[in-house]
Amino acid sequence: MENDQGVLVDLYVPRKCAATNRLITSKDHASVQIAIADVDANGRALPTTTTFALCGQVRSQGESDDSINRLATKAGLLRNVWSYQK
Repeated sequence: MENDQGVLVDLYVPRKCAATNRLITSKDHASVQIAIADVDANGRALPTTTTFALCGQVRSQGESDDSINRLATKAGLLRNVWSYQK
């Protein structure tokens, strides 16, 4: 919720899982948010980051590593790491 000046005044802003697109509730204490630093051609970190939030269900099923690889490949951060397999 925003006030008259456009400032965010809510104490809790819910997040969505990047892998499953489900809402991460305030009681999901197994959820994580990972910020990956963007780098330039010389390998130096830039002030911008790419952030992925994963819910506890993805982590409990052991799918977080595969999900991060899939999301990072889709975002252009990785190449030739993740491929779809049946």
